[in-house]
Amino acid sequence: MRTKKAASEDVAPMRPTLSPEVRENQMISLAMDLVEKRLREGTASSAETTHFLKLATVKSELEKKKLEAENTLLHAKADAIQAAKDNALLYKEAIKAMREYGGVEDDDKSQDIL
Repeated sequence: MRTKKAASEDVAPMRPTLSPEVRENQMISLAMDLVEKRLREGTASSAETTHFLKLATVKSELEKKKLEAENTLLHAKADAIQAAKDNALLYKEAIKAMREYGGVEDDDKSQDIL
């Protein structure tokens, strides 16, 4: 019978990863290896087999890509809103400068730019 120490010696140490995505992929790979081993030995539960195999499916990858695309779209929308605000401020400043250049005094302080 193997001891825990002997079993742990079979596993090569993994170096630290640079990103969470890489770490997740390493864990998926290890889980898949373990499930594969258990499947070969006939000891894997259907729940663990199904869970880890779903992580490696094309559908799962497509769902990840869809979420990444939606995230990119949200960032683009936020950037567009900020750009519109910046443009509005620039227009107000330009109009104010043109009025001052034309000699029109702006008595209404409520139109002053922050």
